[in-house]
Amino acid sequence: MSDKPRSIFEGKEEDEAFPFAQGRCPSPAKEGDRISERDVSSVMNFEGESGFGSMRFVEALPGIMVSFNEFRMAGYLSAFATSRDVLCVDWCKEGRIEQPMPNGSYAYVSSGDLKIDDRSCHAGRFVFPTSHYCGITVSFDLAKAPGSIRRALPGFSIDLHDVKRRLCLDGHPLMLRDCRRMGHIAGELYDAPARARRAYCQIKALEVLLFLDSLDPAFEGKGLPYFPRSRVARVKAARDLMVSDLSAGITVEKAAQSANMSLTAFKECFKGIYGASPAAYVRSMRMDMAAKMLRGTDMRVVDIATSVGYDSPSKFSAAFKAATGLAPSEYRQRR
Repeated sequence: MSDKPRSIFEGKEEDEAFPFAQGRCPSPAKEGDRISERDVSSVMNFEGESGFGSMRFVEALPGIMVSFNEFRMAGYLSAFATSRDVLCVDWCKEGRIEQPMPNGSYAYVSSGDLKIDDRSCHAGRFVFPTSHYCGITVSFDLAKAPGSIRRALPGFSIDLHDVKRRLCLDGHPLMLRDCRRMGHIAGELYDAPARARRAYCQIKALEVLLFLDSLDPAFEGKGLPYFPRSRVARVKAARDLMVSDLSAGITVEKAAQSANMSLTAFKECFKGIYGASPAAYVRSMRMDMAAKMLRGTDMRVVDIATSVGYDSPSKFSAAFKAATGLAPSEYRQRR
């Protein structure tokens, strides 16, 4: 495969497509979610110091693309800009992605959430706070998609331009929490048999349009909360302080103080960014580090407990078993 990614729109300039990096990387790790090379129109591979990612595209109809996205990295830099008239629907299956907002704040798209936008603000550094993002994007090129739809299904009367006008106001993405209707559509795309994947993408892309046409942003329930850029930066710095030395046992209270925030505001913003409370997040980091030490070293369990912030081996063993289902000694025996 060539190192240079191809545009998802045949015959279009690279900068008129979508925001992708260049490079090569391994395939996503979860076998059940892989989309084989023969099923796709093009593949974008990413690689950086923090990990790898890939986007696999299936052309449903001319001007309509479905991409299966998998990132296992902290983020990547996109220089994307487009003058094309596009409408994009992003649904998150797993993980989280940081969404910059036009007002200088951030929102966080997580498992089950839906984002609809015109890619007018789709540039800069893309951040995956948990170093993982998996999801589906359905993209409509409004110059080509309406004609393709009319030829494929003459009775299909939805006006894509009207849908975009209603849902993408002033370049602001519309984001909906835990969108089960889109989750149902995306789930069937993931489960589609390889021999019929393109046919499924054609049908489901039109189903997405029917769904979008029925949306009324004023009655779609709670959207995603926004967090000011300065607050996000302080919480991220406090998070780094908490995990930089797990043996130090930095408390949530001290972390909030370092961020110059109240405990309540700190916890709210932290969970918005990372999808877990500060205590649960640090506990998960401790268990991950302990598991690596148990697998990769011969350190005593008592020393591992100390290195990840536990002064009591029994408390560490109980926490480890609660997280993994195995006592530390049993876990080590299975390495």
